Amino acid sequence: MTRPTSTRPEAPLDPPTDGDAPRIVLVTCPDMGTAEGLARTLVDARLAACVQIQPGLVSVYRWRGAVERADEVALVAKTVVHRVAAVEAHIAASHPYEVPEILVLAPASAGAAYAAWLAAECAPTAPPAP
Repeated sequence: MTRPTSTRPEAPLDPPTDGDAPRIVLVTCPDMGTAEGLARTLVDARLAACVQIQPGLVSVYRWRGAVERADEVALVAKTVVHRVAAVEAHIAASHPYEVPEILVLAPASAGAAYAAWLAAECAPTAPPAP
């Protein structure tokens, strides 16, 4: 079995600055349509370089005094520090939940090439083609 070839640039990119440090944003959605729409708009707006969609999540939580259960879809969005506030605002404005889950995590480390790609793809304007 062969792996597909990468579409990521082969040439090294500039190393990220502190504002370009990677962040992972966790979000839950009520259904696949909401998840795919939110993922697409985050990537289209360059707020995230990549969003993974993970269906089949079951959440058990306390809401307004009762324990609830819901089938949900998880999103794992990869972004950078200087885009986090815009990511949070975008999710809050377009998410159907009254209180959407928005958890921002800082990874302990990231590969240099991946971090540079992430920073380039989250830049407000597209990087020049190689």
